[in-house]
Amino acid sequence: MIRKGLREDMPSVLELIKELAVFEKEPDAVVVTVADLERDGFGENPLFQTLVAEENGKIVGMALYYYRYSTWKGRTIHLEDLIVTESMRGSGLGFKLYAEIIAQGKRDGVRRIEWNVLDWNTPAIDFYEKSGARILPDWCVVNMNQEGIEAFLSNL
Repeated sequence: MIRKGLREDMPSVLELIKELAVFEKEPDAVVVTVADLERDGFGENPLFQTLVAEENGKIVGMALYYYRYSTWKGRTIHLEDLIVTESMRGSGLGFKLYAEIIAQGKRDGVRRIEWNVLDWNTPAIDFYEKSGARILPDWCVVNMNQEGIEAFLSNL
């Protein structure tokens, strides 16, 4: 069953986030806490939404997304992460979460849904391309981590 994530789901969501970090070969990168997720996703102005996949009363997958604004397209959805726990991969739950995100975009009238995929994750890339998504080879993902922010500002 796919449903909207609730505040009380955040401990399970965090465990899935940590599992994804291990899969993406960054096991020590997660610093977000349950308290962060509860505050940021369920406060007065939520910064993100979640969908969860539940099997026999246990959360075994999730999708975390938020709204962005494109100067070219207007309102868009950014799918930050979609993960199904390892033991449930191949069960169709990932596809159901993916389909629900696409359906949410349609309901919201967004003109684009976007996400990132690691270049070595060929099964995901193949799936996305078969589903009609485009991989943009001429764009690079850019970010600045906390240390970079501090270093940049200290040099002003």
